Amino acid sequence: MMQITDNSLQKQISPTTSTAFLEFDSVSKVYPTAMGSYTVLEDINLIIEEGEFICIIGHSGCGKSTLLSMVSGLTKPTTGEIRLKNQLITQPGPERMVIFQNYSLLPWKTAYENVYLAVEQVYKHKSRQEKKEIVLEHLELVGLTEAANKKPAQLSGGMKQRVAIARALAIRPEVLIMDEPFGALDPITREEMQEELLKIWRDHRATVLMITHDIDEALFLSDRLVMMTNGPAANIGEILEIPFARPRGAAAPATQDRMRLMENPQYYELRNYTLDFLFRRFAHDDALA
Repeated sequence: MMQITDNSLQKQISPTTSTAFLEFDSVSKVYPTAMGSYTVLEDINLIIEEGEFICIIGHSGCGKSTLLSMVSGLTKPTTGEIRLKNQLITQPGPERMVIFQNYSLLPWKTAYENVYLAVEQVYKHKSRQEKKEIVLEHLELVGLTEAANKKPAQLSGGMKQRVAIARALAIRPEVLIMDEPFGALDPITREEMQEELLKIWRDHRATVLMITHDIDEALFLSDRLVMMTNGPAANIGEILEIPFARPRGAAAPATQDRMRLMENPQYYELRNYTLDFLFRRFAHDDALA
């Protein structure tokens, strides 16, 4: 049976007694413009438990990236609060790392050097040898030991994204914030990276908050799928509970690999429900990928 969570039910714990890991409490974001105030997001309430994998989906202009920008501390809510372990988020911090679609690697630095920069910033007290070991450990984790001394121009799209993931994980973040990380990859590489991400997530168990435009990707990866209404003044329309057991994918039992999941009647029910939400109830001129 498909489980749907009403957004109004998400706000159940008062700020003074909250035990939520990551909490959005009546968050809105308004920008001043020449034509007056423009409300991007309005009254966002969401509670995320530690170790959850949350995907966010919605049409262009619904404030998904703005939401992640506020979690990362790059921008602040106009009203409301975002709290991590009951501490107000007001600025960027190493406990929250962002992985972008465009990789954000320094082109004049090697894969090793790109990861080392992050390690050096966060682990200032560690010796150079300790930092080196951390970098090499995480490049090995994403299968890039042999490419450590290559610069981004010498790497494929999937390899660049692996460097970005290694850089993020090397500082042991509590929250991994991903803004369409596989959107620029070809379909085969994208599926490979999804499998890789699930493996890394199982090992590190960081809490993941990820934007995607791909319904199949969201259903394969997430514990819950947050579906946004259209902007302006977008909010959380519904939240789907994804019922498939973990682990999933290539490392899972045969009943939980990608193909078996996609043949599951529940998978089609969830996919069709999401399509109906996006293309009938909240139809938009921009088609999702």
